[in-house]
Amino acid sequence: MKLPDAELVFQNLAKEILSADNKLFALVGIHTGGVWLAERLHHEMAGALPLGTLDVSFYRDDFDKIGLHAQVERSKIPFEVEGAHILLVDDVLHTGRTIRAAINELFDYGRPASISLAALVDRGGRELPIAAQYTGVELAIPADKMLELQRDKSGRLNLVLYDKSSAE
Repeated sequence: MKLPDAELVFQNLAKEILSADNKLFALVGIHTGGVWLAERLHHEMAGALPLGTLDVSFYRDDFDKIGLHAQVERSKIPFEVEGAHILLVDDVLHTGRTIRAAINELFDYGRPASISLAALVDRGGRELPIAAQYTGVELAIPADKMLELQRDKSGRLNLVLYDKSSAE
C-alpha cells in the first residue's frame, strides 16, 4: 500500500485549520506525533496561540493490557484550561481511545469551553463515537496493520505502515 507524503498531508491539515473561521484555539498535542504536529501548527501561526502537550499513558483504558509506554513524557499545559477553546492534535485517529484518554486528562486541568480535534490521518475503525473536525487525509488501513508517524533528524514527517504482530 502506497502511503501519502506526510508533509503534504500536514500542509493540507494546516490550511484547513488556518482557513477555518473559528475561535482562537489553544493547541494541545498528544505525545508523540500529535506534539510534533501541534508544534508545527504553533510555528505556522507565529506562536500566536498557547501550546500544551499531553501524555495520556496513565489515562488509557487499556493500560492494564498494554502496560506503560517505554518513553512516558510529562504533560505540560502552560495556560488556563478553564473556559478555553482547545484544539486537540493527534497523528493517527483509529479507535478513539487515545482521544477519550486525552479528554479525561484535560478535564483534570479544568473545564474547557470546547474541545475540537485535528488528526493528520483518520484510518477509521472507531470503537468510540469520536470524530475529527479537521483531518489531513482519510486512509483505509487493514485491521492487521499499524500506521505510525515518524520524524527524522531534520524534522521531516513520514508515515510508516507495519504489521501489528511485529509491534507486540
